[in-house]
Amino acid sequence: QAFMDKMTGLGVEYLLVPSIVTWSYWHNHPVEHTTVDEVISLRKMFPKRVFGLYGIDPRKRMDGVRELEMCVKEHDFRGVHLHPHGFGRPPNHAWYFPYYAKCEELGVAVVISMGHTIDLMPVENGRPIHLDEIALYFPRLQIVCGHTGWPWIEEAIAMAWKHPNVHIGTSAYKPRYWDPKMVHFLNSFGRGKVMWGTDYPLIQHEEALEQIDGLKLRDESRQALLFDTAA
Repeated sequence: QAFMDKMTGLGVEYLLVPSIVTWSYWHNHPVEHTTVDEVISLRKMFPKRVFGLYGIDPRKRMDGVRELEMCVKEHDFRGVHLHPHGFGRPPNHAWYFPYYAKCEELGVAVVISMGHTIDLMPVENGRPIHLDEIALYFPRLQIVCGHTGWPWIEEAIAMAWKHPNVHIGTSAYKPRYWDPKMVHFLNSFGRGKVMWGTDYPLIQHEEALEQIDGLKLRDESRQALLFDTAA
């Protein structure tokens, strides 16, 4: 409750919590894993403010797809989260397509951790260019390229500019370190294509909001970044 009170004070209305599955590329076990039941428990405590993302574990195969459907239909999860690096497969691999198909069918989003990962995992799996094939096959699927796509910022911008259904998420990077190309994009011809995230507790909400103020964005760009695009 103390955390939610803090969010209220900062003006943060809604939170997305993934049942994250970060897989160890070398040791073949979860590095991070928040269970579906833990996210559901949070939803029950704060049903109007906390919403879940189902963490994809491709090893569950169609059992995972069925679990995703249950989470959306019974617990109002708003999409899926995928961290592809440790699974040794890029996000356009066939293993993930059943999840994408179910998300499009249910009308929920796909949030994919892209770009660099600090874990000792193949970073190639995080190149934003891999999203091109997904967006072409699923034109009605809302896709979020997480973690700004760094160091491939221009690839991320290209995908978001090209595809109406691809967006960029800023989680895991402090606004003061955002690439100037991305700041220009979200403040001009890419307005409505970039949404704020923190990857809390990696980035503190209050620090990020203060630094966003320092970017001196146009009012409409700031509104899109902090609320409208995600909504």
